[in-house]
Amino acid sequence: MRVTQRVKKILAHYESDNAGTKANLVRILMEGKLGGTGKLVILPVDQGFEHGPARSFAPNPAAYDPHYHFQLAIDAGLSAYAAPLGMIEAGADTFAGAIPTILKVNSSNSLAGEKDQAVTGSVSDALRLGCAAIGFTIYPGSEYAFQLMEEIREMAEEAKSAGLAVVIWSYPRGPALDKPAETAFDICAYAAHMAALLGAHIIKVKPPTAVVSLEAAKKTYEKIDGSTMAKRVEHVVQSCFGGKRIVVFSGGESKSLEGLYEEIRGLRDGGANGSIIGRNTFQRPREEALEMLAKIIDIYKNNG
Repeated sequence: MRVTQRVKKILAHYESDNAGTKANLVRILMEGKLGGTGKLVILPVDQGFEHGPARSFAPNPAAYDPHYHFQLAIDAGLSAYAAPLGMIEAGADTFAGAIPTILKVNSSNSLAGEKDQAVTGSVSDALRLGCAAIGFTIYPGSEYAFQLMEEIREMAEEAKSAGLAVVIWSYPRGPALDKPAETAFDICAYAAHMAALLGAHIIKVKPPTAVVSLEAAKKTYEKIDGSTMAKRVEHVVQSCFGGKRIVVFSGGESKSLEGLYEEIRGLRDGGANGSIIGRNTFQRPREEALEMLAKIIDIYKNNG
């Protein structure tokens, strides 16, 4: 596989990592229609845990089948497919080597009502299934935030020593944060920075709104331009070691196609490395999803 200069430049920012971890980052960065550009589009399908099967898959019943998601990610030319243990196991043999996979090793569920996650997979599972990376969610602001941080520190050490990459979903939530604060400009940047400090290779956060939530940060943010999505994303990326970490943004709840495309343009213009889009993809009929993903890829190629 030829590795582009752009990808080599990204890899150079990860100074402590072994050849195995860098090779797995290459697998993701060189895969699919955006391969070699430094941009990524990833399909995450962990919503069955988070929201339940009907809320996740009933809008498009074909999506109950784990093979559907593997094939969709492959046919769309995506960079990777991320899912919990059972979903990856259900297609591990059929799709071995067909697309880089990310094993989501912790999960929550809507029955628990807690801002916490259970560890549901392991580094050994990821290696056994041929995954390129593990994925882990933290909730900055939660009563369980420190426990989650300690869990990923331990798992990341094991993953990196085994040559795997580490992806951290960093979603602020907790008793001190209302709903607008969870995607606030300042808090989104703070959450992304925490993920970088915890050693993530790839950081996933939500697109930031114009809200500035922390009272202590408001004076500072008067001097930081957050007037557009692009400006806010630029600041979030800057917060990840001056842009030396890969930062991707979630697609969030279902929205209109034009609304989604406009958001993607803002992410692109702000220097985001890409998008990780679940429900907005697999809840649509397959052909519509493929058309949507092709458009998103074109936007990241500066063609839309």
